[in-house]
Amino acid sequence: MREPRLGDDIDDFCVRCKRIMNHSIVSVVNGQPAKVRCRTCHSDHDFRHEQAPPPKVDARKAALFNEVLKKVNPDEAAKAVEEADLPEVPELDEVPEIAEAVEVADDPPPTPAPVPKPKPKPKPKAKTKGRK
Repeated sequence: MREPRLGDDIDDFCVRCKRIMNHSIVSVVNGQPAKVRCRTCHSDHDFRHEQAPPPKVDARKAALFNEVLKKVNPDEAAKAVEEADLPEVPELDEVPEIAEAVEVADDPPPTPAPVPKPKPKPKPKAKTKGRK
């Protein structure tokens, strides 16, 4: 296979389209494409070798999700998300901001005050020209 040149078509993962699409090579470094331009949305980005970025999983959010699952159904929580798959995170009781939020969340939410219904506006009389 020949070396890639500027303007050649190449398949790559587009960060805007979120799919593998046709791209044009914009820059080449050491015989490899460095930057490409999507031929669908015309966005420029680094060449990704047709690989999508890994999914973003917030470890703290996953820990909170697991805690809620344990309260609802302890047996299903173990099956839902394996603890070995998650990175190490501090316990929720060790983080003061989260511990306070969990304590506050245990209280029932206050009931909102009733909102009065707005009075309907009277319709203006239509102006007529000429005979009635």
